[in-house]
Amino acid sequence: MDQNILNLVRQHFPQVAEVKLQEDIASVGKLYSFRAGEVIMDYGSYVRLVPMVIKGSVKVSRESEDGHEIFLYYLNPGDTCAMSFTCCMMNKKSDIRTIAEDDVELIGIPIKYMDEWMSKYQSWKNFVMRSYDNRMRELMQTIDSIAFKKMDERLLKYLHDKSETIQSKLINTTHQEIAFDLNASREAVSRLLKQLEKQEEVRLGRNQIELL
Repeated sequence: MDQNILNLVRQHFPQVAEVKLQEDIASVGKLYSFRAGEVIMDYGSYVRLVPMVIKGSVKVSRESEDGHEIFLYYLNPGDTCAMSFTCCMMNKKSDIRTIAEDDVELIGIPIKYMDEWMSKYQSWKNFVMRSYDNRMRELMQTIDSIAFKKMDERLLKYLHDKSETIQSKLINTTHQEIAFDLNASREAVSRLLKQLEKQEEVRLGRNQIELL
């Protein structure tokens, strides 16, 4: 049993409350590190591990059939990816891409323990179901944003979400990267950012955006 992993589980995942479950995670889990910008899981790959994020943030995106990509949500410390549970249970290829937004550390749990723990540990079952619920609400917010919000509102929400995730008002990104995440043109994003700057919502720099 890895005492370091046990301490990390107790620190970041207090909802996983059963002592024996914590010890099982510490026995079978492994620590993984990813640098900012590194792809953690890509489209079409089989999911072999369930991630439990302990440091940094992970960006989750979805790709359409015509190759357009759209940002879905972030995973932060204390989170796991509910979509990886689905892929594990059904032994299906990933429909999402996960990228380290900044330097990320996570505990990887081999998928063979998922079914066993669902029936064996109530706190693990609750943890999985709560993860599904949280991700579903975030996906609904994304759909509502696309369906009902104007692009400038979507852009401002995206910037605030990113700022909250990285815990900084200064966001290092390019207009093109934002365009990819919002499935918009770079020209439209640049125009709206200039509009937001005139409204004193943001201050633009070279590959930087500061929320005011």
